[in-house]
Amino acid sequence: MISSVLIGAGSYLPKKVMTNDDLSKIVDTNDEWISTRTGIRQRHIAATDEMTSDMAAMAVKRALKDADLSPKDVDLLIVATTTPDMAFPSVAAIVQKKTKLKNAFCFDVQAVCSGFVYAMDVADSYIKTGKAKTVVVVGAEKMSKIVDWTDRSTCVLFGDGAGAFVLKAEKDALGRGILQTELKTDGSYADILVSNPMIEMDGGAVYRNAVSKMADISKDVLKKAKFSGDQVDWLIPHQANLKIIHSVGKKLKIPNEKVCVTVDQQANTSAATIPLAFVEYYQKGQIKRGDLILMTALGGGLTWGSLLMRY
Repeated sequence: MISSVLIGAGSYLPKKVMTNDDLSKIVDTNDEWISTRTGIRQRHIAATDEMTSDMAAMAVKRALKDADLSPKDVDLLIVATTTPDMAFPSVAAIVQKKTKLKNAFCFDVQAVCSGFVYAMDVADSYIKTGKAKTVVVVGAEKMSKIVDWTDRSTCVLFGDGAGAFVLKAEKDALGRGILQTELKTDGSYADILVSNPMIEMDGGAVYRNAVSKMADISKDVLKKAKFSGDQVDWLIPHQANLKIIHSVGKKLKIPNEKVCVTVDQQANTSAATIPLAFVEYYQKGQIKRGDLILMTALGGGLTWGSLLMRY
């Protein structure tokens, strides 16, 4: 049995930090209104000339360093993003150039906030079928470029950043690696969260669907893998809203102290939230080898998914 084992991770956040107080100077809002409704206190904003590919490339370089690998070792690069530098070429192709992954074939995955879970599932499939041995999976977003900065109901929610994982094919991994995944899509909800070209959202509908769908698909993944919520060491949910995060944990019977939370400092970075949260807790020494990690996300489409992994 071949397993897809996580051997390295890296992240990148832009230098510019925009607090809720900073936002109150450009739109009719305040720190209390934002923090009580979302849990968000600040977000990172990319520079005007800083592209999604720039952030992704930095995360990839740091992940490869963490994995102690060189660029030539990678044979597949997948970038999950909804904010590409341009219509084409893909962000992945541009990142390949910037990181010198000359042996990798590359492509993007677009599933909005679920993109990283989708990309991880694709990477796992390539590894388990023997078509790839070392895969870099990136979630990278410049959400600030599709935010309507006059709409206080949405502009307060988003930030920029990138996170990357290095997955390696291993035989006899002793239970480590990706154990179970599940993905779903329901296009009948397409109109409740869109970008055309700026973000528009029915917040109430998104909230209700996020809580129920993220919890239900996570339960399915745990059941198929023959685990229960109390065996999970860390839940890493998509970081959209603190109330959603806590509600999903409650439905899964996973206590708050086992739930990774970065939304307060980074806001919603769409496809980048899960790897950014992992790296944050990993670098602090809280996530350790052998931990059972459950990831789940919901995004526009609607798309949603869950992944169980033994780190």
